[in-house]
Amino acid sequence: MTERSSCSCNGACAPEPAPSASPSTSPCACTCGGGCGGTVDVVVVGGGPAGATAARDLALAGFAVVLLDREGRIKPCGGAIPPRAMRDFDIPEAVLCAKVHGARMVAPSGRVVLMPIGEGYVGMVDRQTFDPWLRERAATAGARRVAGTFRALEREDDGTAVVVYRAKDAAEDAPEQRLRTRAVIGADGALSLVARAALPDETLPTVAAYHEIVRTPAGFDASVCDVWYQGRISPDFYGWVFPHGDTISVGVGTEVKGFSLRDATRLLRDAVGLSEVETLRSEGAPIPLRPRKRWDNGRDVLLAGDAAGVVAPSSGEGIYYALESGRQAARAVERFLKSGNPACLGEARRRFLWDHGLVFWILEMMQRFWYVSDERRERFVALCADPTIQRMTWDAYMNKRLSWRDPVALTRIFFKNIAHLLGLVRV
Repeated sequence: MTERSSCSCNGACAPEPAPSASPSTSPCACTCGGGCGGTVDVVVVGGGPAGATAARDLALAGFAVVLLDREGRIKPCGGAIPPRAMRDFDIPEAVLCAKVHGARMVAPSGRVVLMPIGEGYVGMVDRQTFDPWLRERAATAGARRVAGTFRALEREDDGTAVVVYRAKDAAEDAPEQRLRTRAVIGADGALSLVARAALPDETLPTVAAYHEIVRTPAGFDASVCDVWYQGRISPDFYGWVFPHGDTISVGVGTEVKGFSLRDATRLLRDAVGLSEVETLRSEGAPIPLRPRKRWDNGRDVLLAGDAAGVVAPSSGEGIYYALESGRQAARAVERFLKSGNPACLGEARRRFLWDHGLVFWILEMMQRFWYVSDERRERFVALCADPTIQRMTWDAYMNKRLSWRDPVALTRIFFKNIAHLLGLVRV
């Protein structure tokens, strides 16, 4: 077992283990500015679903983990949690702010198609409370939380990584803090500074997302989510109205530069009768549309979540995939720390895409085909009225799997899609 060192940080760090040593038993981290020589096992940068999951899993495995998060930032998000996420990541119902039992798809013409779930429900969370809960759960598992902003990644003479950060609420003249670490997980969003510091430059396509959290008025139907496919709301994506219990997330996304997200959100609020209700807060952020080609630097840095680009095309779903990528990152880093072999880091991306790559490809094709014009959006919503499509869509979403058990149904859906694409079906 690793014992605490006696140093200028009063024992708040663990002495540096050998590259292939077992996990440190110390759950804390050195923040003395590097003067004591202490080294932690992992620094996770970013405390959203991906980072908090990776930090928790590694802490439970016995590693000394620091979870560095600037705190206070809330990502614009509809907040949907499929049942598989709740099962796989031990998310209790008590964390949910609402349960929905279906979705209304709204076409450019105003046609509404209801897609009931049937059995079960989709959980909804508000990221303002959900992300802190995840971070606190990671801390309970043994990860040390540090509030601060990542500034740089440096190297000591022996090659050891040093995460440089500015502590939250630090005085302007306060020195930057440093954390010596054997591995870094960058889960710091689509514009990841960790990726910029450690990996080859790669430009990912992104959707600019914006939402407003508003007060739920009396009589509002909070049992379903509304998804609006109209060019005036979004020229290439969609708008959403997702119930969160006492509040509602109303938002839009687009890849088109110069399109006014605030104006589109106002149009959407007008359309659903929410223009006069109280606005509690608003948030905006870029959302990646494709996984990065590389998630690790081949040495000691690995990406997860939005930093790795794991948001589903077409749907924009990110929470489940962030949780899953955080878990895969933790497993890969654990293997790396135990073996000293940096090739282990590449397993995170390979395993994630093995499980979800086909779904991402299908969703990207759907977005390219159906979101390009109001005429095609109209046909897309018409397709959603098909009971077989509804059943297979919900099964894939709720359980994160593709069902090949009914080849006749799949063949019928395929030719129905082709007929709509060619305009052979009247809508």
